[in-house]
Amino acid sequence: MTEDTRGQVRQVETRAAALREAFAEGRLLRVAGAHDGLSARLVAEAGFDAVWASGLEISAAHGLPDISLLGMAEFLAAAATMQSATAVPVVADCDTGFGGDRNAAFTMMRYENVGIAAVCIEDKVFPKLNSFLGAGQELLATEDFGAKLRAAKQAQHDPDTVLIARTEAFICGYGVEEALARCHHYVDVGADAVLVHSKAADSSEVVSFTRRWQRRAPVVVVPTTYTAFSVAEAQEAGVAMVIYANQGMRATVRAVRDAWAAVLADGSTVGIESTIASVKDIFELSGMSQWLGRG
Repeated sequence: MTEDTRGQVRQVETRAAALREAFAEGRLLRVAGAHDGLSARLVAEAGFDAVWASGLEISAAHGLPDISLLGMAEFLAAAATMQSATAVPVVADCDTGFGGDRNAAFTMMRYENVGIAAVCIEDKVFPKLNSFLGAGQELLATEDFGAKLRAAKQAQHDPDTVLIARTEAFICGYGVEEALARCHHYVDVGADAVLVHSKAADSSEVVSFTRRWQRRAPVVVVPTTYTAFSVAEAQEAGVAMVIYANQGMRATVRAVRDAWAAVLADGSTVGIESTIASVKDIFELSGMSQWLGRG
């Protein structure tokens, strides 16, 4: 429920509409990465505004690297599970749209069918490499990616669904001029927001972009490497959404490794029981009481 300009309460009908309303009101959205229903529920429980269906996390959860080995079926299934497990918007990492223009259109259709609030497509060539790999990064031509965005937009059925165009210009070694030119074109052909990705150690690249962007469309950032970039700094820079894309999985890996090492060293689980979640906690997170109350 939200309040309109006349002070009357109105209902936001969809999660996509809620995202658009936050963008329109200038509210900074904090989003965290997940890869399945449980990790998505932890994101929502923590109080984040939305879930990022992370390509890196989904790939890693399959025991695979983030290099376009999985297809839309696996990514969509994971995103749909997150959607059904939570009440917050899901922003889907769709890599390059899983192929060409037709694939991008089909991606939009299928993700909309399960209620995903936002679809994010990036401007690298297919198959893509994870942005934090050093070599082999290659951008699609600006006009070619624009055609892919146009195809996705034309396939869109719900006017509230948010199409995010992600530029990897900084990742591929280009400067702010290239990033700006690309993003201006992407908005011209229908993108509702732009994600400006950077693997710099500080926020200088993304801030140089936002200073000259003049809030033409909402800007999304992913401060995986420039970790000191605070919410206050993001707001000052005019950022609309901050995505903490993979810290949840990284925290899980460290915690599980430490737990199993302790069990093997101690010969029992007694030493870790006070520091891990209880079975009751897992029951609560998975909705046990609600399911037992049905029928």
